[in-house]
Amino acid sequence: MATLAGQVLTLLDYSKRLAPSGSVETDIVELLSQQNDILTDMLWLEGNLETGHRTTMRTGLPTNTWRKLNVGIEASKSTTVQVDEACGMLFSRGQIDIDLAALNGNTAAFRLSENEPHMESMAQEMAETLFYGDTDTNPEQFLGLSPRYSDLSAGNGDNILDAGGTTNLASIWLVAWGKKSCHGIFPKGQNAGVKHKVIQDSTGDGAYDVQDSQGRSYRAYVDEYHWKAGLALRDWRYVVRIANIDIAALAAMTGTQATTAATFIIKLMVRAMARVPNFNGVKPCFYMNRTIHTLLEIAAMEKTSNVLKIEDGLNQFTTKFRGIPIRRIDALLETEGRVT
Repeated sequence: MATLAGQVLTLLDYSKRLAPSGSVETDIVELLSQQNDILTDMLWLEGNLETGHRTTMRTGLPTNTWRKLNVGIEASKSTTVQVDEACGMLFSRGQIDIDLAALNGNTAAFRLSENEPHMESMAQEMAETLFYGDTDTNPEQFLGLSPRYSDLSAGNGDNILDAGGTTNLASIWLVAWGKKSCHGIFPKGQNAGVKHKVIQDSTGDGAYDVQDSQGRSYRAYVDEYHWKAGLALRDWRYVVRIANIDIAALAAMTGTQATTAATFIIKLMVRAMARVPNFNGVKPCFYMNRTIHTLLEIAAMEKTSNVLKIEDGLNQFTTKFRGIPIRRIDALLETEGRVT
């Protein structure tokens, strides 16, 4: 018996969640879980629009005049532009036949075993969208970082560093989170984060009438999750992309070659930091995939670079580059297109 249309749980799914005692196994090994610390690093602020946030940016300064005696000066003004950032609406819905959930008498445990993967799936989707969301191809999403930093000749091209690779490409991101630099947004008048709603009717059993693929009704426990969020890039100077890193070449390097590779990455990270106007009042973090992160952690452990240090806090080891945390983000690809 297979899962109906890949959407709802069946007896086969249920049997795979039973412990030897016959109880529902709640300690499920999540082989599909990922590490995406960007979701906890970033600052989240309420937007000033019901659909997102409007940012007013100064694009020009007033002119000045060196005045001579008996000569007047002309008045001048600054110029501004407004940019609207939209939020996307991410939904996930699960439903479990009430008779299936009640098979071993612990309905709550069985529902919990299915709720947690919904949360993990949404977190992975949100992290991926933060980097790769493209409203040109998927208008229902919000605009991520990669489409904003995808052209070396664009106005923000100074904050794109070319690592020189042509295939098997990856990026490192330096993001300085802050109220006036870059932050997450949620719609005006709403709350941040994932919202969980139990869909039920007035019968009192906590369930809801749903339909199978042939339109036949049955009672099910229905849980709905939604996350309304977006990204506001208020000052592009506070985000830097190190693009076109040949990840296959890095992974193949061992011994002294690995040290050389780490030095190459470190120099690019120094250049990235130099692109940010200043780090006052912001929370900077470097984001990279597993391969690059491992390379730098080894360099920190072997002390081949004095700008990399591993710090221990509350039994959590964090590798930092000149005081800035470096994070492993599993949502970052190793198959990016070349930035030109």
